[in-house]
Amino acid sequence: MKTKYLLVMSLVFVFSLSILVSAVEVDIFQFKVETKDILEKAAELYMEKNPDVRLNIQTVGGGDDYGAALRSRFASGNEPVIFNVGGPQDIDDWMDYLEDLSSEPWVDLAYRGVLDGVTVDGKIYGLPFNQEGYGFIYNKTIFQEAGIDPEVITSYDALVAALDKLEDQKGKLGLKAPIAFPAKEKWVTGLHLSNVAFSQEFGDVLTAYKADEVEFTYGEELKLLVDLQADYGYKPAGTKASLNAVDYSTQVDELFSLGQVAVIQQGNWVYASIASMDEELAGNIGILPLPLKGVVEDSIPVGVPMYWAVNKNRKAAEKEAAKDFLNWLYTSDKGKEMIINEFKFIPALSGYEGLKPSDPLAEDILEYSEAEKTMSWVFMGYPSGWGEQILGANLQAYLAGDISWNELEENCKEEWSDVRK
Repeated sequence: MKTKYLLVMSLVFVFSLSILVSAVEVDIFQFKVETKDILEKAAELYMEKNPDVRLNIQTVGGGDDYGAALRSRFASGNEPVIFNVGGPQDIDDWMDYLEDLSSEPWVDLAYRGVLDGVTVDGKIYGLPFNQEGYGFIYNKTIFQEAGIDPEVITSYDALVAALDKLEDQKGKLGLKAPIAFPAKEKWVTGLHLSNVAFSQEFGDVLTAYKADEVEFTYGEELKLLVDLQADYGYKPAGTKASLNAVDYSTQVDELFSLGQVAVIQQGNWVYASIASMDEELAGNIGILPLPLKGVVEDSIPVGVPMYWAVNKNRKAAEKEAAKDFLNWLYTSDKGKEMIINEFKFIPALSGYEGLKPSDPLAEDILEYSEAEKTMSWVFMGYPSGWGEQILGANLQAYLAGDISWNELEENCKEEWSDVRK
């Protein structure tokens, strides 16, 4: 009996080993830190149904530069099968590695416009993550205690009046400051915040991508938004220069989630992080406009944050497994349920009837969209690295008092033109 048992166990081991040896390995290199755990859970569920596939996920984002990390990963020769690209500039930069996804089943489900930034000569090179929106996220309880009506904050001046009230009542409200401004995160400043001004200058991402020059048409209005957050922001050392030490985790997980500030510039992707810290707070937050004074004051930017891409230079079996996983995640019943209820995504694809985002930030974004109070995301059309390494870095220098705003504009104009020559 013992010999028979050992024989059976040996066969099971050999069979299991043969599966592992023959398994198709799919390395996924992705940027969305706030959904890292959920993506890994989805991968486990997929692998249970597909034991011949092994998904290996590496996440780089948050305080780290995903673009730089991706370039380093490719330079090392350890190329992922699935990776992320932004808009047309990324498509141009990575074209030698991009698989044509035009025949994938999700293509016909894409909402109008969401594939424009990843379409070249009629071919589609990316699957949209989701739709996201961002603005000034606020704590409804603190606003109520301070006597602030968020419904009237549809202009720059109304926002200033609200922040003045919060500043005056900091002690009573238990606030360290009205706002947490994470100037260390150059994607927050050089990409998201700047987009408010450049979406009005360029209009859409393709126009930004084709532009040989940037004029800073609304540079003074952008300066107002920077100064606003700097003036009312939490300063670790009491100086504006110390804003450059405030990162995403300090802003979201510490200051906002612990009720130490009432307002942060972020988007609906922070919901899961806030809920993990304080579920009651997460159910009691909303989004205010990002007002560009005198230009557009009652709207928020809404767009696609990133796209899934497949490396065309990997083995055919790896590419097929990669495509199948992405199809399963976005079009299967289980995948769609996870996209809505666990990833907390606002879909960029149709077919999610009966599944509606339930968190308050997603609901607010849908309301802005339905009211046509949105502006496009154009930062994916900036020259490679310009938003973070050039504009973001210059904004840090401005906050530190090392350069003037005029110098910031001139530096950034010159760098844009040099890249686009």
